Amino acid sequence: MGFLIHLETTLTGDRYLSILSDHLHSFMTIVHYDGLGQFQQDNATSHASRVATKWLKGHSSDFRHYHWSPKFPEMNVIEDIRDALLHAVEKRYPPPRTPMDLLTALQDSWCEKPPGCLQTLVETMPRRVAALLRARGGPTRY
Repeated sequence: MGFLIHLETTLTGDRYLSILSDHLHSFMTIVHYDGLGQFQQDNATSHASRVATKWLKGHSSDFRHYHWSPKFPEMNVIEDIRDALLHAVEKRYPPPRTPMDLLTALQDSWCEKPPGCLQTLVETMPRRVAALLRARGGPTRY
């Protein structure tokens, strides 16, 4: 699933560009050396910045990038991963008491996720899209 990256400050377009170039690109070229990797992000301001968009377009031959509609955040598997991490941290005993404890708990929870966790979520997409179509773009149980 890649690395969990800790940011100690607000994510700007330039900082996001650093993450893309320093972490995402090497991960994708190693794991998806055939260029068939797929990258999805939400529509955070930094993700949609000019510098990030330009970089992603420049690397379109290395992996596919999916644009995500801001109207359907509940359909984004990134939200499921975030929720699972938060739930895992909430179950920890003792609970994290400092920012460093929280970071450690998040990193540990991330590493404890089974390797197929993300693939399982990706495989739910046909059902999610079908539910969205049945709801005619309205709310779904996802």
